[in-house]
Amino acid sequence: MLKQEFILQGLSCAGCAAKIEAEANNLPGVKQATVDFVSRRLRCETAEDVAGAEIHEQITEIVRRIEPDVKIIYKPGDTQTKAQGGTFQENKEKRRREMIKLVAGGVIFLIGIIADWEPWLELTLFLLSYLIVGGSVLLRSLKDIFRGEVFSEYFLMGIASMGAFLIGEYPEGVAVMLFYQVGELFQDMAVDHSRQSIRSLMNIRPDYANLETAEGLLKVAPEEVNAGDIIVVKTGERIPLDGEVIEGESLVDTSALTGESVPRQLSPGMEALSGFINKNGVLKIKVTKKYGESTVARILDLVQNAGSRKAPTEKFISKFARYYTPVVVFVALALAVIPPLVIPGATFTTWIYRALVFLVVSCPCALVISIPLGFFGGIGGASKKGILVKGGNYLEALTNVETVVLDKTGTLTKGEFKVTEINPQNGFTKAGLLEYAAYAECYSNYPLALSVLNAYPEEIVRDRITGYEEIAGEGIRVKFDGQELLVGNSKLMDAAQIEYAAVESIGTVIHVAVDREYAGNIVVDDEVKEDAVQAIRELKKLGIKQIVMLTGDIAPVGEKIGRELGLDQVYAELLPADKVEKLEMLDSRKSRQGKIVYVGDGINDAPVLARADIGISMGALGSDAAIEAADIVIMTDEPSKIATAIRIARKTRAVVMQNIALAFGVKTIVLFLGAFGLVSMWGAVFADVGVALLAIFNALRIINTRNI
Repeated sequence: MLKQEFILQGLSCAGCAAKIEAEANNLPGVKQATVDFVSRRLRCETAEDVAGAEIHEQITEIVRRIEPDVKIIYKPGDTQTKAQGGTFQENKEKRRREMIKLVAGGVIFLIGIIADWEPWLELTLFLLSYLIVGGSVLLRSLKDIFRGEVFSEYFLMGIASMGAFLIGEYPEGVAVMLFYQVGELFQDMAVDHSRQSIRSLMNIRPDYANLETAEGLLKVAPEEVNAGDIIVVKTGERIPLDGEVIEGESLVDTSALTGESVPRQLSPGMEALSGFINKNGVLKIKVTKKYGESTVARILDLVQNAGSRKAPTEKFISKFARYYTPVVVFVALALAVIPPLVIPGATFTTWIYRALVFLVVSCPCALVISIPLGFFGGIGGASKKGILVKGGNYLEALTNVETVVLDKTGTLTKGEFKVTEINPQNGFTKAGLLEYAAYAECYSNYPLALSVLNAYPEEIVRDRITGYEEIAGEGIRVKFDGQELLVGNSKLMDAAQIEYAAVESIGTVIHVAVDREYAGNIVVDDEVKEDAVQAIRELKKLGIKQIVMLTGDIAPVGEKIGRELGLDQVYAELLPADKVEKLEMLDSRKSRQGKIVYVGDGINDAPVLARADIGISMGALGSDAAIEAADIVIMTDEPSKIATAIRIARKTRAVVMQNIALAFGVKTIVLFLGAFGLVSMWGAVFADVGVALLAIFNALRIINTRNI
């Protein structure tokens, strides 16, 4: 699959965004195209044999036909940030011109209403006011009709206002267009405000880097710095790239990435991640990744691309809007024509007026704009808490979670193992047993292995090791000074038919055999995270039906942690394939609408993360593999953030449903009243504009996650 991305600079019509998306999806060779109205991006996935230039040309033609004023930028690197900034400036200037036009048209409209003019002069004043205020709408509607785009909001307003003129309701004809345009202006301002609020949540992109050169410090763009270069970060500056601290000590503010306000201490040898803010010292950092591969770049890309994975509700509303407008037009036509023909005494003038009211109030803007804003606000609010959600579909799925399945090591426990017992047998010594285990584990990065290596006081001479073989889910076979070592769990001993002693201790047991003779065992224990008990308690309070732990550890260890945390079920001694099998068993027991979540470290648990309805990666700060593997990434090591993510998802869903109910409810009432002549066109315009603005500002509430 090839991916292309376009920035639609100046896109301000949610309905047009939906049309562009629909047409782009119909292009030959396009597998999927999505338009994110909030970030003004069009993303397109095509088959590898499709020419990129051809797709670019076709997309450009579609956008220019549907939205002629939109400027298309094919994303070359980081043009997006500048494009967004330029759009906000252009929008301000455009709004200023629009306001001047509306004030001029409004003044002429008031003059026409106040004084008692001759009929021809009154008509002239109202027509002049109408053309000043609504000329652009009429022109846009005509262009749409010639392009085959008949049913649009411009068409609705054009027909409604011109219809008012035709039946002699001049003031109402102008009022419809005037209030519609004022509403559009306020709506555009509200959408821009929400865009900027969402954008500011992820305003973590560094502006520059202080590159150390032979001539001294040089201020450059982060993209110009290469891995291996040395950069200097002064007090108050944002760390621009990932690297290792080689000089200096300082406290850093990590809240932009983790949502946590407690500063972190950095000193030489420690990892410094882009996005951290240096608080009180000067740090010299050796860059380990180019900007495009850095933590901050990956997070920005993840959040900005979240809009391309749309929630089912969002997809439904987009599809609904495409059929809704034509239906409304035909219903209005029937309302204007049928009653005068079948109801005695009914006049065409009366029912045409009611049909025009029907047209005015039926505009679907409130739904089309507020729903994507709501989901994007939820994603932005979650990122503020250090929870990265890869799309509205995952956010909506979180609202239906029934079962939460958790890995043990690194998720519920710290993953910081310590050797607590060394139990030699058959004439072996403690020092010898630890040496055998340390050499066998010297190539492994698994936490258990690292704990053994940390306990071994000598330096490892790797030349003494040959024939290293890792046996998945069991342990390691290796040659050490000519001796065969088997180091691992009881399954490894059973497979090699080596007799071993039962271990009474609670902890992870590492058995050691030398030349097929049992040498003893080492017991390693892990510590439960501080907020693990709180996390389980909060999940149960949210109504999660079942909380399960899957672990490769021995049953006594798993059961001990299960009792300590109050888990519903514990499955122990599982290989990666066994975990998938257990997850599928749990999945088969959920309800039709229910979802199953798996929470793991994102590296060792990739198959289970992929199999679950929602995969959550825990403690992924700086981990590329974790960010890739999961649907939701928790940037800290706190399991309590799982409950926070569910609460944000439920709040988002509630606000989205409120907006749907508000829009449908108000419009249904006004449509009903309008059909019986109980609402004027003025009231219809206020209802349409008011609902849209209320829905937009309601969607904006989701960003505030302070009390969640």
